[in-house]
Amino acid sequence: MIKILVDTLGGDKSPTVNIEGAIKAINEIDDIEIIFVGDEAKINDELSKLEYDKKRVSIVHAPDEITCNDKPTDAIRHKTNSSLYKSFELLKNDESVNALVSIGSTGAILAGAVMKIGRIKGVKRPAFCPLLPTMNHGIVGVCDSGANVDCTPLYLQQFAIMGSLYMEKAYGIKSPKTALLNVGTEEEKGDLLRKETYQLLKETPSVNFVGNMESRDLLSGSYDLVVCDGFSGNVLIKSTEGACLELLKLLKSTFMASFKNKLGALLLKKDIMNIKSFMDYNNYGGAVLLGCSKTIVKGHGSSKAAAVYNCVKQAYNMEKNNLCEAISEEITKLTVTENEN
Repeated sequence: MIKILVDTLGGDKSPTVNIEGAIKAINEIDDIEIIFVGDEAKINDELSKLEYDKKRVSIVHAPDEITCNDKPTDAIRHKTNSSLYKSFELLKNDESVNALVSIGSTGAILAGAVMKIGRIKGVKRPAFCPLLPTMNHGIVGVCDSGANVDCTPLYLQQFAIMGSLYMEKAYGIKSPKTALLNVGTEEEKGDLLRKETYQLLKETPSVNFVGNMESRDLLSGSYDLVVCDGFSGNVLIKSTEGACLELLKLLKSTFMASFKNKLGALLLKKDIMNIKSFMDYNNYGGAVLLGCSKTIVKGHGSSKAAAVYNCVKQAYNMEKNNLCEAISEEITKLTVTENEN
């Protein structure tokens, strides 16, 4: 049985969507247990509206919330009655607890992961790896997307190893096509960090490195994983999301501009809804924090129940396929190779 903590506070629509999403996962997956962490009265109120296997659900009372206005490190140290603090304490001290899903403060989640949980031995820095849809109806991971603004070639090499294992273990993508985000596709392009990383990735046997990628090709379907520093990754993700959202607004305003256009939109309604669903982040879960000794999934703050459901599924698949153990094994091999050289 895989035991997953679900933080019920911190999101725009919490605790309703957190609970609905996790209960959907309980009803579909036979071998998971959910521990809801948050205000017990509010959790029970939401649960009373749903049908589920009560033997596989429990509650930890933690009524306080760490908000985005709190300083992350201070909040993790001192807000001891908060849902995130108690979640990390359980994740750290209870060996039967496998994973944590939260849509709360990104800074607090990162601080808690580093301060309370710690890294897999040999991992230099943990990294966020969110997913985006591609034009061939697949997915692409971006690692790192914000945890590490300043990186070294070794950090990026480890991000490639961890991200590749994640795409394989959680999504069944064999030998994921891995690219390095750069200003051009040629090997000699980029700054010193990118040039040195390129050479490292070429020599990493566990990574199917296919060369540099320009940002315009992120959603092309030609790549399964894109490796970058956290600053570049965050800009890449947000600019891509922003462009897609603005494009949808443009389409809507165009369709509403005249009766003729409205009629065309009516005929294309099913296709338009498919495009909207395709671009909806709720259908792709959250950003996993790779490199920690326990599984942690961070969902978007404005997540709906579908996103929380997918976050729980991500955590389940990672645990079911022993991702942390696989990362530990590959990082150990890398460290041995470095010492030999």
